[in-house]
Amino acid sequence: MTRRIVRTSIQLGILTLIILLLVFFLDNRFNVLPDAIHNALPAHHPGLVITDITVATCSTLNILSSCKLDSKWHRVEKDLYLSRGWLTHAFLHIERKRESELTEKDRVILDVRVASLDPVIAEKDQGAERWESRPAGIWLKRTSKHRESDSINAVTAVDVLFGSDAVEARPGWTLASQALILPNVGGENQEAYLSVRRGPPVNVERPILHVNKDGRFKILQVADLHLSTGPGICREPEPALHNGGKCDADPRTLAFLSSVLDSERPDLVVLSGDQVNGETAADAQSAVFKFAHLLIDRKIPFATIFGNHDDEGSLSREALMQLTHSLPYSLSEFGPATVDGIGNYYIEVLARGTSSHSALTLYLLDTHGYSPDERQFRGYDWLKKSQIDWFKATSQELKNSPSHQGYTHHHMDMAFIHIPLPEYRLVDDIVLSTGSQPENPTAPGFNSGFKDALVEEGVLAVSCGHDHVNDYCSLSKSPDGKPELWMCYAGGSGFGGYGGYGGYHRRVRVFEFDMNEARIVTWKRVEYGETKEQLDKTIIIESGRVVAA
Repeated sequence: MTRRIVRTSIQLGILTLIILLLVFFLDNRFNVLPDAIHNALPAHHPGLVITDITVATCSTLNILSSCKLDSKWHRVEKDLYLSRGWLTHAFLHIERKRESELTEKDRVILDVRVASLDPVIAEKDQGAERWESRPAGIWLKRTSKHRESDSINAVTAVDVLFGSDAVEARPGWTLASQALILPNVGGENQEAYLSVRRGPPVNVERPILHVNKDGRFKILQVADLHLSTGPGICREPEPALHNGGKCDADPRTLAFLSSVLDSERPDLVVLSGDQVNGETAADAQSAVFKFAHLLIDRKIPFATIFGNHDDEGSLSREALMQLTHSLPYSLSEFGPATVDGIGNYYIEVLARGTSSHSALTLYLLDTHGYSPDERQFRGYDWLKKSQIDWFKATSQELKNSPSHQGYTHHHMDMAFIHIPLPEYRLVDDIVLSTGSQPENPTAPGFNSGFKDALVEEGVLAVSCGHDHVNDYCSLSKSPDGKPELWMCYAGGSGFGGYGGYGGYHRRVRVFEFDMNEARIVTWKRVEYGETKEQLDKTIIIESGRVVAA
C-alpha cells in the first residue's frame, strides 16, 4: 500500500511539472495566463529593458532642430561630437520600460549592430532575420513575440564610449566593433562606440585581501598614467626616436603597464592619482576603462586616489569615484562624507589563509588639487584638519580592535597620497641610492602637519606621485637622529604627462611586504632600457622598524 502511494505521488508530481512547463512555454508565446498571474510573477529583469534606440542631431544654424526628443525617450548625456562640433551636436536616445510595464505593442531589442549595410546583406549567418535601421549606422533586431524580454539576450542598458582605442571594462557589457557613422567626426580621438548590456547588472563583490601562503604581499604603485580619450599624444618620450619616432601615448603606456603586471604579478595595484589627463579626456569614463580593463581582465584588486588633473575632464571627483567604485576588483571608496575630499579610506590586508586578523593597513587620502589661497600659499592644496583628525581617530580605533590586537606578528601601516608633503623638500633626507631628484618637489606651501601625524601613529612609509621624474625615497629622522618615516616617489608612468629632463624613462614602484620578517623592500620597473631589472632595490623596513638604507 505504501509503495503504491509513493509511486502515485511521483507520477502526479511529474505530470504536474510537465503541465506547468507546457503552460509557461505557451505563455511566453501566446500569453495564455491571466494578467493577475503575470503581475504576481517576479520580473526576469528587475530594472529596465530597451525597446528602441535612435540618434537626434541638431544644428546651431537651424533653430527648428533639437537634440532632445519627447519624454518617452531617455537621452544619454554625451554629445557624440564631444562638444567639439562647430555647428553640429548629436545625442543617443533610448526608449526603455520595466518588464512588468511592457504591452503587446512593445518590441524588445535583442541585438544591436553598427554598420553601413543591413546585417542581412553584410553578414552570412543572419538568414531571414529582419533588422531595423536607425541614424548613425545603427541596426536593431527587435522581437515581436510577447514576453520575449525574458530572454538573456534582451538589451537592458546602452552607453557610449569614445576613441579608437576604447575598451569596455564592465562585466556583461559589449562594445560595438565599429564606430557610429557620423559626418565630420574629428579623428580617432572622437570616434563614438555603442556599448550595450544584456540581462541584469552583474553583481560585483569586493575583494578580500590576504597575505599569501609564503607570508608575502606585493603592491604595485602606478602614478600619473595621464590617460586621454583616444590614443593621446606622447609628451617627451624617451628615447625620442624609439619605434621610428612614432608614439601614441595611451597604447604605449598601457603596454608598459601590461608588461609589469604580467612580470610582477602584484596582489594589489594602487593608482595614486592623475589616472586621467583632464584636458585631453573629453570623456573621462573612456580613459578610466582603459586601465581598469587591464586589471579586471587579470583579476587584480586595485585602489585609486585622485590627483589634480583627474577631475579636469568630463567627470567630477564624485562621479569618478562612483564609476571606479562600481567596477569589479575595485577597493576604491568615497570615504566619510564629513571629511574633506573624495577618497579618504583605508584597506586592510588580512593574515594568510582564512584569518580575520589584520596584518597590514593601507591609508589612502585625497590631496585635492590647487591652492585655495593662491595669494598666501602658491601652488597646490594640502591635507585638511578633518582628514588628519579622521586618520588619527581611525588609526587608534583599528589598533584597539580585535582584528589588530589578535595579530601575533608585527602589524605594519603604510600610506599613499598624490601630492608630496612639504617634508619631501628636505634635501638632506634624500637617499640617492633609491633614485634621483631631477625636479624640485611641488609640495603645498602650507604645512598642515600630516607627516607628524603619520609618525605619531606609527606609519612606516608614505608614497606619492605628482612630480613625474622624481623617483627617490627620502628618510625622515627624529630630532635625535633615529629613522622615523620613509617618504617615496613612484615616478611617472604615463606618456600623456610630461617626462623630459633628459633620458628619463617612465616607471612604476613596487613594495613587497614580508610579514614573516616584518620587512618592506621597494624597487622600480622602467618602460625602456633595463626592463627586466628591479632597479634601486632597497630595504626600508626591517623587523617592523624604519631603517636607514
